[in-house]
Amino acid sequence: MNAERTRRRLIRRETHSSRAAASIAAAAVLAAGFLWLAAEAALALLGRNALLAGPAQLGQWLAGIPAATLPAGLMAAGAGMALLGVLLLGTALRAGRLPRHPLGSERSAVVADDDVIAAAVSARARRTAGLAPGQVTTTVGHRSVQVQVRPTSGVPVDRDAVHGAVDRELHSYELDRPATPTVHVLKEGAVGQ
Repeated sequence: MNAERTRRRLIRRETHSSRAAASIAAAAVLAAGFLWLAAEAALALLGRNALLAGPAQLGQWLAGIPAATLPAGLMAAGAGMALLGVLLLGTALRAGRLPRHPLGSERSAVVADDDVIAAAVSARARRTAGLAPGQVTTTVGHRSVQVQVRPTSGVPVDRDAVHGAVDRELHSYELDRPATPTVHVLKEGAVGQ
């Protein structure tokens, strides 16, 4: 296996969530149901009392459902089953991305959490604007970075300089998907910072 393929596989493993928990839960429910049906069938073959309902009782109950249930109840049960199927299918097919971004590296697979990237971008914006900690907040999405700057009262902040610094900081990470930065300078300032 070549190194680039291995690196891509490792990055995908670290940036996408596993579906193991959902698979195990679905398999456990199905296994429990089939084990119960097998136990009921074995007890019926041995002539013993059923745990909950024997195969003959289950067959009679299933055959009597259409006559004993209102059509609206059958439709609601069908809709519930369809919703469960769509939910399971969606769990299996959706991307399942974690809040992480792969960083550019020739030698290894490097993945950074979005909170780490946000803290670094906030620090860079804060240093560029000459602000105290807590006056810059950053939110990192999959393809966007929002920076909110709260200036000190009476001291203007050069939005373009902050935007340029944030853009350079993000560019230095060599993200696999370029994130578009947005810088918003609040009108209310911080007092005494």
